[in-house]
Amino acid sequence: MSQATDRAGGLPPFSAATRLLVVAPHPDDETIATGLLIQQVRAAGGEVRILLLTAGDNNPWPQRWLERRLLIGAADRRRWGRRRHAEVLQALQSLGVPEPALQSLGWPDMGLTEVLLQADGMAMATLATAIGEFRPDLVAVPALSDRHPDHGTAHVLVRLALAGQVRPPALLAYLVHGREGNHRLVEIRGTAAQSANKRAALAAHHSQMALSGKRLARLATRPERYADVAATPSGAATALPWQPPAWLRPWLRLSVASVAGVHSWRWRDAPLQRDQAGCFHLPPAAAEHPRFVRLALTLRSPWIFDHWGWRELPGRSVGAEADFVQAG
Repeated sequence: MSQATDRAGGLPPFSAATRLLVVAPHPDDETIATGLLIQQVRAAGGEVRILLLTAGDNNPWPQRWLERRLLIGAADRRRWGRRRHAEVLQALQSLGVPEPALQSLGWPDMGLTEVLLQADGMAMATLATAIGEFRPDLVAVPALSDRHPDHGTAHVLVRLALAGQVRPPALLAYLVHGREGNHRLVEIRGTAAQSANKRAALAAHHSQMALSGKRLARLATRPERYADVAATPSGAATALPWQPPAWLRPWLRLSVASVAGVHSWRWRDAPLQRDQAGCFHLPPAAAEHPRFVRLALTLRSPWIFDHWGWRELPGRSVGAEADFVQAG
C-alpha cells in the first residue's frame, strides 16, 4: 500500500526562488498530472517551464472519431499535432502559465523509446541542455512504471540526463497509466479555484476529451500524487524482474540504457547469465549507475501499452556472489 503525505510533509515550501520543470511526453500530461502543482508554484511567485517531448500527433482513434476519417496520412498527423499544440497553449493559459514557458522538442509520438535507443546519445544530450538552460530545482517527470511506453522512456531520459550532476534537482514522478507502487508519495490538494482552473485546462484538450473524457475527468478531481524518486528504494537484487517462457523468447528484445550508452539485443543474443534459482542476470556495471533495462515484444500489436516496460537495474552489491549457468 502506498503511503501519501501532504505537500508540507514531502516538499519544502514553494517560493519565488522555486523553478519547476514539468516534463510532459504529450500535450495534456502537464494538466492531468501537474495542474495543481503548477498553479501552487506560480502562486508562490516561482517560475514554471513545460518541456513537451512530442506533439501528440500519433493519436489516431480520437482523430478518426472527430474528423470522421479512417485513413490518417502524414499531413493529417501534422494537422492533428498543430491542433494539440493550440490546445496545450489554451490549457496553460487556464493554469496561469505564459506561452513562452512552453518548450517543444518535437520528438516522435509513440517513438520515444527508439529515440532513446539511438546509438549517438543525442536525445540525452538534447534533454540535458534543455534542463541545464532552465536550471530547475524541482522536476516533475513520468513514473518509470507508467505503462505508456513514451512515459516510462521519458523517465529514463530525464534520469540519465541528470546523472552526474553534483546538485541535481528534486524529482517527483507522476503516474498517468497504471497503478501506484510501494513508494512514499507526496500529495498535493488544490483550493476550489485551483481545481476549477485545472478542470478548465483539461477541457481545453478537447481532442482528448472526445473519447476519454470520463477517465480524464476522474483523474482531474483527485489530489495529485507524486513518488519522491530520491526516497524510492532501488533494492539490492541484481536479477532481472522477468522470467519469460521459453516459447516467447524468440520474439523478445532486451534493451539497456545508462550514461555509458545504450544497447539492445534479441533475447537469444543478450549477455545473460542464469543463477541456480532460474533468475536471469546481466553483467554488473557499478560505474554506470543509474542503469535501466527494458523487455519488449518485437511483434507488431494494436496494444500500445507496455507489458514489461522499463525497470531500474541496481549494481551488484560489493561482495555479492552467485553461481551462474549459461542462460537459455
